[in-house]
Amino acid sequence: MKVLLTGSKGMLAHAFLKKIPKEWELLATDIEDLDITNPVLVEKKIQQFQPDLIINCAAYTKVDDSETNKELAFSVNGAGPANLARAAAQIGAQLVHFSTDYIFDGTKGTPYTEEDKPHPLNVYGASKLEGERHIRKNVNNHLIIRTQWLYGEGGPNFVKTILELAKDRESIKVVDDQRGSPTWTEDLSDASIELIKHHCAGTFHVVNSGECSWYGFACQIIKETGHKTKVIPCASTEFPRPARRPAYSVLSTEKAKVLLGRPIPAWPIAIGSFLKERGEIQGLLRA
Repeated sequence: MKVLLTGSKGMLAHAFLKKIPKEWELLATDIEDLDITNPVLVEKKIQQFQPDLIINCAAYTKVDDSETNKELAFSVNGAGPANLARAAAQIGAQLVHFSTDYIFDGTKGTPYTEEDKPHPLNVYGASKLEGERHIRKNVNNHLIIRTQWLYGEGGPNFVKTILELAKDRESIKVVDDQRGSPTWTEDLSDASIELIKHHCAGTFHVVNSGECSWYGFACQIIKETGHKTKVIPCASTEFPRPARRPAYSVLSTEKAKVLLGRPIPAWPIAIGSFLKERGEIQGLLRA
């Protein structure tokens, strides 16, 4: 199988590059090779390579900056997937795309299913929702995977931020009124490849099992690494941000679990594995 991967320098693609089966012929691209916002370049590249599968890891993920860079967010997260979808449809390729819990407003109070009605609170969520809609409109053979609270190697993330702060602070404040499922890019890429191999299509939620607040997540990171830093819970109002966040945006993975035939690893197990892999369990920060 021939596979075209976009956004190859990003955190999610970093995990995919390690996980993609060796028997798949891979062409990994980033913005300098393939700007997904340029429809002419997208069509040309896809026509030339003729992939069977396109995995779109390219995205504008700066949630707060999206509020003032709305045009850029919608260009990358909305128009970009549309360009890929149209080009994929022309050659009969499947398009795999990643979306976000931020398409929901967080008022449901129980985990969101794939059928729940979206209602984004911020520009980032709205731009990702537009990308989903363009894909569904333009290519029948698609797999949209919604995920949340990603961390892993190859990019900035919450885990690395907490570890940096813990190096020289006696205490840190972390918001305790937003709940989600921290998700390791390694587990996300594993599950995604399994769904692809099962010839799945449509929309799926893939996150590590269980839920917590950012405060709870930070506490687990500190506990696992043996740091003495005290984590103090606080309200989101103490750290005003340009973009509104949903208070409860946990994603239900029941649909994915049925097709995978297994649960997705629990988030405390995943963060422990990630920290161990990084050599953090002794509280030693590796570059």
